[in-house]
Parts: sequence; structure tokens; C-alpha cells
Amino acid sequence: MNPWRRLTGVLLLTSLVAMIAGTAIVVPSGLTLSPSDPRAALDAVSEQVGLHLTELAFDVLGWLALTAAGLVMAARPAETSRPYLVTLAGGLLACAGLAGLLHDAGNLALTQLAARPLAPEAATVVLAVLLTAKWAVNLAGLLWVAATAAGAVGIPMPTGLRVTGMIAALMGLAAVVLPWTTGTDGPTGALEQLGYALHMPVMIWYGVLGWRDLRRQHAVVDALDYRSEPQ
Repeated sequence: MNPWRRLTGVLLLTSLVAMIAGTAIVVPSGLTLSPSDPRAALDAVSEQVGLHLTELAFDVLGWLALTAAGLVMAARPAETSRPYLVTLAGGLLACAGLAGLLHDAGNLALTQLAARPLAPEAATVVLAVLLTAKWAVNLAGLLWVAATAAGAVGIPMPTGLRVTGMIAALMGLAAVVLPWTTGTDGPTGALEQLGYALHMPVMIWYGVLGWRDLRRQHAVVDALDYRSEPQ
């Protein structure tokens, strides 16, 4: 039995559930907060402060769990012929989580800005906060994609799951590239929602890895219990 793999599984599943919960709040409520219209972003936050803070709490939990899972993977790589790839995947995953937390810090700052009256010239500050938050989450996505590719190659798993991981990484890479196609205008709300959809396979793939780690631990426990029973 490997308690570190069990911990990794719990953390990956926690991250998946928390991020899906946050996305389920953001998308239908219009809280994607596009930098293309800072005033509208502030108005959306000020009108739905409670909902925005709830989503932010789920998002922080998700990125924290992802960071912790990456650190555990990097410190305790799985038994494989290429442990350096597992360590690399864990390190990249932890960095993705930290970049995601930077994104949440920007969103929290925006929440505080929305709670007080702003002078017209403060629009520049709001835009800077929004852009920092958006590009931080884009960086998180890029690191997440790199971690997925390294994990799909290095972590021991069935071939089908390995291929699925590479496909998920390609879809995540497409989500990372999307904002670059808009030039200086920035992504629209619809484009950001498409980015969420393209990142979803990456999130689900890590959830499958987490569930697989937990199931393997339970299988070992069941086998040991069976062998210990009097025959």
C-alpha cells in the first residue's frame, strides 16, 4: 500500500469537484469578467458579490488541491522506469496551481474594487487587474497542459488512458492558444466559455487518475483482508 498515492488521488478528486463547482457558477451567471469591458466586469461583480465570492472560494480550493497534488507527485514519484517524468509532471502541476492562485488573487482584488466607488481614471487600474488575472490563468493552463503531457508519458497507466491524456493535452493547448488569436482586443465571453470547455477533458483526466489511485488502494486492502480470513 502506498499512502502517498492515496493522498494524490484524494487531492486530484478534490480539485476536480471544486473546479467544476466553480465553473458551474461562473458560466451561467456571466461572471467570466472579460477585460474587454472593465466597467461591465465591475458591475457584474458588484451585483453578485456573494455568488462571486462563493465561486472564488471553490476556485481557490481547486487550485490549492492541484498544487498539493503536484507537490506530492514530485516528492513521491510513482514506481516507473521514468520517475523523472513523474517528478517533472508533479512540478509543472504544482506551478500550474500557483499560477491559478495568482489568478484568484486578481479576482479578489477586483471584488474589493467593485465594492467602492471609483474615479474615472481608476478604469486603468481595473483593466490592469483584469489582464493580470486573465493571463495568470492562461499561464496556469499552459503549465497544466505540459504537466498532462509529461504525466501521460511517464506515469504508469493503460495505453488507452495514456492516449486519452495526450488528446486532452492537445485540447488544453488549444484553449491556451485561443486568447492569442484575439490580438490586443482580448477574448470575448463566448471565447472564454469555449476555453473552459476545452480545458474540461484535462480536468476529467486528472480526476480519472485520482479515482484510479483510490481504487487501487481499496483493491489492495480488499485483497489483504481476503488473505487474512481463515480458510
